[in-house]
Amino acid sequence: MAQGRHTLMDPPIEELLDKVDSKFTLVALGSARARQVNSYYNSLGEGLGKVVPPQVTSVSGKPVSIAFEEIAAGKATFTRTDPEEEAALAAAMADAEESGLLGEAAAEDAEVIEALGVGDEDPTAS
Repeated sequence: MAQGRHTLMDPPIEELLDKVDSKFTLVALGSARARQVNSYYNSLGEGLGKVVPPQVTSVSGKPVSIAFEEIAAGKATFTRTDPEEEAALAAAMADAEESGLLGEAAAEDAEVIEALGVGDEDPTAS
């Protein structure tokens, strides 16, 4: 059962900042998860089941508030990718493309992966 709010900002911003490494990460994680929650509510009744529903019981119906409550509860997390791993993966993809191991479809997939950012993780993954 959801509890009433004790302060204007609940959960407190200090509690949220303890869960992430910077306020910029908090904004990015919160906005990404809020978009997912909003997408979930917009797709109700369609039977798709592709979007993860809210992971906490909230007194607020607003996606950003739900996202911040999930972050405070540890349900929405982030992972920081290692730049060396990204460089090694990019080098391996370039080597495979040069040696002809990648077909046209794989090369297109590589471009899509590169455009999306290699190593991006789902913010709700535990």
